[in-house]
Amino acid sequence: MKTIDSSDLEHDEGAEPGCVHDECVSRARAKIPNDETLGDLGEFFKTFGDSTRIRIVAALIAGELCVHDIAAVLGMTVSAVSHQLRVLRQAKIVRTRRDGKQIFYSIDDEHVGILFSVALEHVREGA
Repeated sequence: MKTIDSSDLEHDEGAEPGCVHDECVSRARAKIPNDETLGDLGEFFKTFGDSTRIRIVAALIAGELCVHDIAAVLGMTVSAVSHQLRVLRQAKIVRTRRDGKQIFYSIDDEHVGILFSVALEHVREGA
Protein backbone atom coordinates (compact mmCIF):
# COMPACT_ATOMS: atom_id res chain seq x y z
CA MET A 1 0.00 0.00 0.00
CA LYS A 2 1.44 3.36 -1.07
CA THR A 3 1.45 6.05 1.58
CA ILE A 4 0.73 9.54 0.36
CA ASP A 5 1.16 12.85 2.06
CA SER A 6 -1.07 15.88 1.93
CA SER A 7 0.80 17.39 -1.03
CA ASP A 8 -0.21 14.38 -3.17
CA LEU A 9 -3.94 14.83 -2.58
CA GLU A 10 -6.27 16.34 -5.11
CA HIS A 11 -8.48 19.02 -3.68
CA ASP A 12 -12.27 18.98 -3.92
CA GLU A 13 -14.05 21.90 -5.47
CA GLY A 14 -14.49 24.56 -2.84
CA ALA A 15 -11.80 23.11 -0.59
CA GLU A 16 -8.88 25.30 0.20
CA PRO A 17 -5.44 24.09 -0.89
CA GLY A 18 -3.48 22.70 2.04
CA CYS A 19 -6.73 21.82 3.82
CA VAL A 20 -5.40 18.45 5.05
CA HIS A 21 -4.52 18.58 8.72
CA ASP A 22 -1.33 16.56 8.90
CA GLU A 23 -1.44 16.14 12.68
CA CYS A 24 -4.99 14.79 12.54
CA VAL A 25 -4.07 12.48 9.66
CA SER A 26 -1.05 11.15 11.60
CA ARG A 27 -3.16 10.58 14.72
CA ALA A 28 -5.80 8.72 12.69
CA ARG A 29 -3.20 6.59 10.89
CA ALA A 30 -1.67 5.61 14.24
CA LYS A 31 -5.05 4.23 15.35
CA ILE A 32 -5.47 1.92 12.36
CA PRO A 33 -4.41 -1.64 13.25
CA ASN A 34 -1.99 -3.58 11.05
CA ASP A 35 -3.32 -5.55 8.08
CA GLU A 36 -3.27 -8.91 9.87
CA THR A 37 -5.29 -7.53 12.79
CA LEU A 38 -7.72 -5.84 10.38
CA GLY A 39 -8.18 -9.17 8.60
CA ASP A 40 -8.89 -10.94 11.90
CA LEU A 41 -11.33 -8.20 12.87
CA GLY A 42 -13.10 -8.50 9.53
CA GLU A 43 -13.42 -12.26 9.99
CA PHE A 44 -14.77 -11.75 13.51
CA PHE A 45 -17.48 -9.38 12.31
CA LYS A 46 -18.28 -11.65 9.36
CA THR A 47 -18.84 -14.51 11.82
CA PHE A 48 -20.77 -12.26 14.20
CA GLY A 49 -22.82 -10.94 11.26
CA ASP A 50 -25.00 -14.01 10.68
CA SER A 51 -28.51 -13.70 12.17
CA THR A 52 -28.64 -17.35 13.31
CA ARG A 53 -25.32 -17.01 15.10
CA ILE A 54 -26.48 -13.74 16.66
CA ARG A 55 -29.59 -15.55 17.94
CA ILE A 56 -27.32 -18.16 19.55
CA VAL A 57 -25.20 -15.42 21.13
CA ALA A 58 -28.37 -13.72 22.41
CA ALA A 59 -29.50 -16.98 24.01
CA LEU A 60 -26.09 -17.51 25.61
CA ILE A 61 -26.06 -13.98 27.07
CA ALA A 62 -28.50 -15.37 29.65
CA GLY A 63 -26.03 -18.09 30.66
CA GLU A 64 -24.54 -21.36 29.51
CA LEU A 65 -26.68 -23.86 27.62
CA CYS A 66 -26.17 -27.28 26.04
CA VAL A 67 -26.80 -27.75 22.32
CA HIS A 68 -30.23 -29.29 23.03
CA ASP A 69 -31.24 -26.28 25.13
CA ILE A 70 -30.11 -23.86 22.42
CA ALA A 71 -32.01 -25.85 19.77
CA ALA A 72 -35.15 -25.70 21.94
CA VAL A 73 -34.78 -21.95 22.58
CA LEU A 74 -34.33 -21.17 18.88
CA GLY A 75 -36.70 -23.78 17.47
CA MET A 76 -33.90 -25.31 15.38
CA THR A 77 -32.49 -28.79 14.91
CA VAL A 78 -29.58 -29.90 17.06
CA SER A 79 -27.58 -30.50 13.88
CA ALA A 80 -28.11 -26.93 12.61
CA VAL A 81 -27.21 -25.47 16.00
CA SER A 82 -24.11 -27.67 16.28
CA HIS A 83 -22.88 -26.42 12.91
CA GLN A 84 -23.26 -22.77 13.97
CA LEU A 85 -21.66 -23.44 17.37
CA ARG A 86 -18.62 -24.91 15.62
CA VAL A 87 -18.23 -21.67 13.63
CA LEU A 88 -18.68 -19.57 16.79
CA ARG A 89 -16.10 -21.66 18.67
CA GLN A 90 -13.53 -21.32 15.89
CA ALA A 91 -14.02 -17.55 16.02
CA LYS A 92 -13.60 -17.60 19.83
CA ILE A 93 -17.07 -16.12 20.31
CA VAL A 94 -18.26 -19.07 22.42
CA ARG A 95 -16.44 -21.60 24.59
CA THR A 96 -17.30 -25.02 25.93
CA ARG A 97 -17.33 -26.75 29.28
CA ARG A 98 -17.71 -30.50 29.63
CA ASP A 99 -19.72 -32.00 32.46
CA GLY A 100 -19.61 -35.78 32.04
CA LYS A 101 -21.01 -36.48 28.58
CA GLN A 102 -22.73 -33.11 28.40
CA ILE A 103 -21.08 -30.11 26.72
CA PHE A 104 -22.22 -26.65 27.75
CA TYR A 105 -21.68 -23.52 25.69
CA SER A 106 -21.20 -19.98 26.95
CA ILE A 107 -20.01 -16.62 25.70
CA ASP A 108 -16.20 -16.75 25.43
CA ASP A 109 -15.54 -13.58 27.40
CA GLU A 110 -17.15 -10.36 28.52
CA HIS A 111 -16.01 -8.53 25.37
CA VAL A 112 -18.42 -10.57 23.24
CA GLY A 113 -21.29 -9.68 25.56
CA ILE A 114 -20.30 -6.02 25.51
CA LEU A 115 -20.12 -5.97 21.70
CA PHE A 116 -23.52 -7.64 21.48
CA SER A 117 -25.10 -5.25 24.00
CA VAL A 118 -23.64 -2.11 22.43
CA ALA A 119 -24.63 -3.21 18.91
CA LEU A 120 -28.15 -4.05 20.07
CA GLU A 121 -28.47 -0.68 21.78
CA HIS A 122 -27.21 1.05 18.62
CA VAL A 123 -29.74 -0.79 16.43
CA ARG A 124 -32.63 -0.11 18.81
CA GLU A 125 -31.63 3.57 18.99
CA GLY A 126 -32.17 3.96 15.26
CA ALA A 127 -35.56 2.21 15.27
